[in-house]
Amino acid sequence: MKKILYIGNNFTKKSQYHSSMVTLTAILIDEGFSVICSSNKSNKLIRLLDMCFSIIRNKKKVDYILIDTFSTLNFYYALITSQLAKLFSIKYVPILHGGNLPLRLNKSAYFSKLIFSNSHINITPSKYLYEEFEEHGFSVNYIPNAISLNEYNFMVRENIHPKLLWVRAFDKTYNPLLAIKVLLLLKLEFNNISLCMVGPDKDGSLKKVKKMVNEFNLEKNIIFTGVLPKEQWHKLSKKYDIFINTTNIDNLPVSVIEAMALGMPVVSTNVGGLPFLIENNVDGILVEPNNETVFKDAIVNLIMNQSLTKKLSINARKKAETFDVKYVRQKWKDVLI
Repeated sequence: MKKILYIGNNFTKKSQYHSSMVTLTAILIDEGFSVICSSNKSNKLIRLLDMCFSIIRNKKKVDYILIDTFSTLNFYYALITSQLAKLFSIKYVPILHGGNLPLRLNKSAYFSKLIFSNSHINITPSKYLYEEFEEHGFSVNYIPNAISLNEYNFMVRENIHPKLLWVRAFDKTYNPLLAIKVLLLLKLEFNNISLCMVGPDKDGSLKKVKKMVNEFNLEKNIIFTGVLPKEQWHKLSKKYDIFINTTNIDNLPVSVIEAMALGMPVVSTNVGGLPFLIENNVDGILVEPNNETVFKDAIVNLIMNQSLTKKLSINARKKAETFDVKYVRQKWKDVLI
């Protein structure tokens, strides 16, 4: 039995936010691997120390260390833990999640080389980062984020209404304020417009969003649910017709793949890895970022064009099927055995 230490933000039990770390851990355990996860500490410094001590405690026990790698502050978690793994001659595998990692490759070229040139292999869930890392000369494998397709009840959207669903953390990176600006414009055309926003507050953006809602008297048009387990927001999605993704920076958001699996037509900003996931006007709609007018126009077009909506709904499900866990299992086994 191969033993793996998985370094990342292991907050699912505390936040109910179902992360890719949870999904991958379940896949690996199901395939016969032994997996230790670190860390679930809330304080950032204590979390880093816990990650490091986990490596030290298990340095003679584990065969591989998987490291979730992001582009902001958590980039330095990957830097420190990867070098600790190297010190103890443990094979480590960065899993590339940060949508702004291409910028980090240029901004922190020396540190990037330390991490990504000495790894066993670098894994990316998006073709976007695959191309970026190859261009920078790093060896990289593409293994997409996985979903268990049988958990997603497909419902064709055809005769739709202006009912919007947004699922993400409230963080300026994901631009939740754009959703409110779009809602405001749509209210001028549809009296029955509604928006449901699902997710935790990460950086204080929720307060700004609610302030804007109050300023424009949108309280009757919007619902905030906080964090929901994925089963609950999947059930909630039956009441909504269009999934919106307002982000400014992104890689391969699992929530968008999930929405596609549920049959929701997706309107998303055309940033990062999104154009590698969504084919415009085929299985979703892509619009320029931070532009509420074009976003609103795309939604109006969907509502008025039932044939387009049905096509997007069916094709979205077909695209989501390519991310089913059965296609991902063997790829991870090939890397770790």
